[in-house]
Amino acid sequence: MSYKLSGKNNDLRLQVFLSRNGVCSRREAMSIIQQGHVKVNGKVVFEPSVQINPQKDKIRFNGVVVAVKAYEYIMLHKPAGYVTTKEDQFAKKTVFDLLPPKLSHLVPVGRLDKDTEGLLLLTNDGDTVYRLTHPKFDLDKVYFAQISGKLEVATRKRVEQGVVIDRKMTAPASIRSVKFLKGKTALFITIHEGRKRQIRLMFAKVGHRVAYLKRLAQGSIKLGDLKIGKWRKLTPQEIEGIKK
Repeated sequence: MSYKLSGKNNDLRLQVFLSRNGVCSRREAMSIIQQGHVKVNGKVVFEPSVQINPQKDKIRFNGVVVAVKAYEYIMLHKPAGYVTTKEDQFAKKTVFDLLPPKLSHLVPVGRLDKDTEGLLLLTNDGDTVYRLTHPKFDLDKVYFAQISGKLEVATRKRVEQGVVIDRKMTAPASIRSVKFLKGKTALFITIHEGRKRQIRLMFAKVGHRVAYLKRLAQGSIKLGDLKIGKWRKLTPQEIEGIKK
């Protein structure tokens, strides 16, 4: 099917538009478009890849106009003791307890487990969430960790090369600035995946317990000197950086 759209700068796929504006995920968008639930300027469109101009074309999902969202991007310095999800009925404290009610619609970009502190990004931009969390984009995630015992060179290389967790090898990691003091090893580790409790499980696999873990950076965004428990909006330059 071919479809003529208004405007000259039609550079956004319909599937992406629905995801970005909170209708559903990209995968779900493909399905609902192919099933005929979406209209563009009054006509049913069945092709998820059709190009639209969000500023000029009127998109309807099941008869309801899909409004173009104003995207918000914030960073939070998550303390230990808070869970990332707001759906955990057993959690006493979630990261949303640290945010004003007006930000309750935002979605965490990935997760930090309850005992981990540091940088947590939140947004209502589904496309950015996808870009920052999917392994194919190979984004750096930098952590500072303190582990039990002394990390030997051979063990360090083993972690960097990858270990098996849940029958799957972890992607190569990078470890630097290793210091041993008072029975613990302090280090910086960079990974490119986001599996649940990944760093803790990686070191547990080689006989070390993670006593402290803090995320310092995710992609181009760095925690900097933001105080623990506080949040701030991303700057225009930071937003531009995560969209590249």
